[in-house]
Amino acid sequence: MRRTLGIETAKNHTPKGFHQAPTSRAMPQSLVEIYVHIVFSTKNRQPFLCDRDFRSRAHGYLKGICDGQDSPSLQIGRVEDHVHILCRLGKTLDVSTLIRELKRESSKWIKVENPQLGEFYWQQGYGAFSVSPSHMSALKKYIAEQEEHHRNESFQDEFRRLCEKYGAAIDERCVWD
Repeated sequence: MRRTLGIETAKNHTPKGFHQAPTSRAMPQSLVEIYVHIVFSTKNRQPFLCDRDFRSRAHGYLKGICDGQDSPSLQIGRVEDHVHILCRLGKTLDVSTLIRELKRESSKWIKVENPQLGEFYWQQGYGAFSVSPSHMSALKKYIAEQEEHHRNESFQDEFRRLCEKYGAAIDERCVWD
């Protein structure tokens, strides 16, 4: 018992409506495992990234942007008119911010590294689809084999198919820029 203002109280008494602070301070933990398949094309699907070596470097730069945004990339596709990125979304970042940074920073880098691509732009829109961890292996393989897929399928047909697969409705009048 202790005395406070002349009143005896129990040592560990907590007034009603108040919570006693824990005696040991554990670190709060936020766990996030959100995997995202991101797809966007060059402006008007122009084949700006025809040079395989430069395209590989550009995709390396995109990887660096993802990593810098605490959204590590797990696979990045390699074709001349669009990109596929599989990444784990950072816990403090929303998808639109990540994509804005990817497009803005890579566009600047592409124009500086290859002045012949001074007219390079990414399209305004994008597709971003959540991915179950159980589907990661198949998606990594799919992204790695982009060149092979696009021997028989255009970007538009692929994007329509992906949107259907992921249950995303598209408006054909607005999706292509």
